[in-house]
Amino acid sequence: MVRIIESLSEIATQYDAAFVDLWGCVHDGVRAHQSAIDALVAFRKSSGKVVLLTNSPRPRAEVEKQLDELGVPHEAWDTIATSGDSARLAMFEGAVGTRVFHIGTPEEAPFFEPIHLLENPAEIRTVPLDEAEGIVCTGPFDSTADPSVLRGELLYAKTKGMKLLCANPDIVVDRGHEREWCAGAVAKLYEEMGGTSLYFGKPHPPIYDLARRRLVEVAPVSDDRILCIGDGPATDIRGALGEGMDSLFITGGLSLKETGTGEGPDGQPDPDRLEAHLSEEQVPATYAMGQLR
Repeated sequence: MVRIIESLSEIATQYDAAFVDLWGCVHDGVRAHQSAIDALVAFRKSSGKVVLLTNSPRPRAEVEKQLDELGVPHEAWDTIATSGDSARLAMFEGAVGTRVFHIGTPEEAPFFEPIHLLENPAEIRTVPLDEAEGIVCTGPFDSTADPSVLRGELLYAKTKGMKLLCANPDIVVDRGHEREWCAGAVAKLYEEMGGTSLYFGKPHPPIYDLARRRLVEVAPVSDDRILCIGDGPATDIRGALGEGMDSLFITGGLSLKETGTGEGPDGQPDPDRLEAHLSEEQVPATYAMGQLR
């Protein structure tokens, strides 16, 4: 049975590092959560290292800019690993060809900027769909529209045998009080149509390999001393399980309603509903709490 805790400090001495999800834990896309910032600052003051591990399709530098805009101070983290960077590595290794059709918004264009982690990166060009060898999806063209609006483009791509590189495996995210579709929803639809999607963010191994590389630049830490924190059962908690790491499930994010979080006076999840939800998702968590604090 998952252990419900009141604060990160209860278990902090058991871990030397934390892989921390951003959206739903540290901010909601509109504003930062001060309680989460305080908890991470305190963890670092006690010698803990914080890797912000996000399924954002953006490169690390772009995520850092976003954190500055949202008011998340540098004192709360040591380094950042994004699914965007993990996917970019694969793209520049030619995973879906060199001529690619981009599904995403103009704001996500930095995804295609040169990468310096490879000796001989492929030369990638974005082209119209009928000229493409593969697809790179950083998110829907319109995050408020059902992904099925892309069925025509995806059907054409499938008939041509194109692979789809998914820069963000999340299906949905909550921006403030509004739910939006992510690249994972497009990739899932493509698979359902018989296409091939390639994933590089949580819960898949490539992003954890990148996170370890980022962590080693700060301090060497063994997996048994790393705590994974996040609000996504299918991404954060399943990813931690696959990597053999302990997890802290933040129930007040994507699973707010399912876990009954906040309905009681203490803002914590209902124990029975929490267990039922994790059982339904088929992912055990080590710990749980309503909000990161």
